[in-house]
Amino acid sequence: MRPTEPVLPVSDIQKLLVGMSRTGFQGRKLGESFQVWQEMLADPDTFIMLGLSGAMIPAGMQEILIALIENRFVDLIVSTGANIFHDVCEHCGVRHYLGHHHVDDQDLLSNGIDRIYDVFAFEKQFREVDNVIASFVKAKGGTKGPSSDFIRNLGKWLIDTYPDGRSLTAACVTHNIPILVPALADSSIGIGLVIARRDGVLVEVDQIADADLITQMVEGAAKTGVVYIGGGVPKNFIQQTQVIASIHCADCGGHDYAIQYTTDSPQFGGLSGCTFEEAISWGKESVQCRHVQCFCDATIALPLVVSALMSSGITRRTK
Repeated sequence: MRPTEPVLPVSDIQKLLVGMSRTGFQGRKLGESFQVWQEMLADPDTFIMLGLSGAMIPAGMQEILIALIENRFVDLIVSTGANIFHDVCEHCGVRHYLGHHHVDDQDLLSNGIDRIYDVFAFEKQFREVDNVIASFVKAKGGTKGPSSDFIRNLGKWLIDTYPDGRSLTAACVTHNIPILVPALADSSIGIGLVIARRDGVLVEVDQIADADLITQMVEGAAKTGVVYIGGGVPKNFIQQTQVIASIHCADCGGHDYAIQYTTDSPQFGGLSGCTFEEAISWGKESVQCRHVQCFCDATIALPLVVSALMSSGITRRTK
């Protein structure tokens, strides 16, 4: 029995989270998630995958996510298409605005304003970016292959066309971090691709190639770690790599480290809230997996944990 310790108010975020790890409830889980992430980074054999869902870019998490890339705190991203679309918007100068959740949504509609809880954006600008994506595909003569190829080419185009812009997509190109979007059609990027397709341009995004690509990366890694922002498609797409590998006689034994920040509860049977203990029964996490789930809004957890990782001074061997 180890006593809890009152957390001390300090200016050092790293010390704050270490202190929180000795308290209780979700504050403790937040502190423990920081420690598990540190362990992943300190393990030179671990390949770390980030599952990114929720409206993180509109909510202002772009620079936090870029810091993960620039510091090599993750090696691969599986994202919703929406996050990458909003990221492209920001790179092109299309902004998201402080709004409010107590509004007349009919009034917003009549004024061409989209609402993401308490964040506003202009529908006209979003449609302009839809057409920018369509024009990009047309200029290339179409697109064929996995989503990771498409997103990488889009990132290169952003860097060349908007050299003063900044985005997670561009940072991943610069640092050679693949982004996979297994539900690309379920986003405004998909809308842009439909525009190009209806204009007669070849659009074939091979999502099965995405599944094979990420599984081969997992099969080639000595150890794997996962960090999930929310859940949804990105979470299961990463989780199922262990199952696919075992089917193809490359049983990796499950992920070795696992972190999730979610507000979904497990008792309703939804995957986003399913525990890592449950995932052990599927072989998706190893029996010895160092894991922690923090039931907390990711817009609270991410800035604190990433800031603590940066202040800790930990560095990684370049993959």
